[in-house]
Amino acid sequence: MNGRLIEAAETLNNEFVRQWKEDGGRVVGYTCSYAPDEVFHAAGILPYRIRGYGAQETTIGDTYFGPFICSLPKCMLQLAGGGAFDFLDGVVIVPGCDSMRRLDDCWRKAGEDMAGVVPPFFFHFAVPHKFADYTVNWFEGEIRRLIEAVERHFDVRITVEALRVAIAAYNRGRVLLEELERMRRLPEPPIAGAEALSVVIAGSAMPRDAYNDLLEECILDLRAKTRCLQGRRRLMLVGSASDDTALVRFLEGDRALVVADNLCFGARFHNDRVDDGVLDPVRALAERYLRRSDCPRMYGDYRRRLEILTDAIQSASVEGVILQNIRFCDLHGAENGLFERDLEARGIPCMRIEREYGPLVETGRLKMRLDAFLERIDGKRRTA
Repeated sequence: MNGRLIEAAETLNNEFVRQWKEDGGRVVGYTCSYAPDEVFHAAGILPYRIRGYGAQETTIGDTYFGPFICSLPKCMLQLAGGGAFDFLDGVVIVPGCDSMRRLDDCWRKAGEDMAGVVPPFFFHFAVPHKFADYTVNWFEGEIRRLIEAVERHFDVRITVEALRVAIAAYNRGRVLLEELERMRRLPEPPIAGAEALSVVIAGSAMPRDAYNDLLEECILDLRAKTRCLQGRRRLMLVGSASDDTALVRFLEGDRALVVADNLCFGARFHNDRVDDGVLDPVRALAERYLRRSDCPRMYGDYRRRLEILTDAIQSASVEGVILQNIRFCDLHGAENGLFERDLEARGIPCMRIEREYGPLVETGRLKMRLDAFLERIDGKRRTA
């Protein structure tokens, strides 16, 4: 496994970001995978997925959010208030859910109380909750509003040709990530789930061209790998935003393997491409990003999301599904209950866990439940 990709995933201000800044480049962070990376790439700006990774407490987050809310945006605000995102030249807040929408208000309020917390470019980027002709038209207008704001603030010009180049670069990365997913589904996968998640996360925190080159090298190395992981219980991880590779490593242990996922830091991030044959690249971006209905924030598409899960389970020969959600995540908490009902009815073992975002603090209780779940899978193997 390429150590530079691991470092990019496990360090907020990683070597690629530092080098980009030293070369005079600018970095804009965003909070949700519905933000179009290609717009920033076309402007010569590094798009950077903001995470709460590394937050050891939520004292600042608790002050502005209160106790009964998802801990992911609280950890993001905690890091911002502590100066962890000082390398950002701008931030784009995407209201993926109500908690993330409140991050816009709370971050701005924190800026009134603590000087320097709010970056000079701070933009609220709205996303519709349905995919239809009229919502795509509206979302196209929102992307154009973002483009105009970026051009005006950073004194750049985002041309049609630059957008096409950016789309080609990100599509290339998506093709490579699809190949990585295919390798994870093999009967003898050459890569563990925790490593695969690190590879995907790295792509949201470094320049896309450099990432594509390292990803291609990684895939070539995996193809030549002679030691493969086999005999383990094959799991799928589903649910709330999870960029914590330690959680996946804990779930895998020495008995299991996460061979598929449905996470916005994982497969949802790259599961389809932008149509590069459309005359208007902005329209193509609007259709691609809004068409991604894998997230429960999108209304009226539960049946399609269930079929996406079922198809992934079948193609990866998944033996059990772990449905996890961050505490107070209403979207994934509610939908995981439906997934458990419908997947169990199809004979697919499921385990639901509710957790806080951040360091693992309940490993004893979780390990007990995980062991019982793996024993259930073993029992099903023996029956088969």
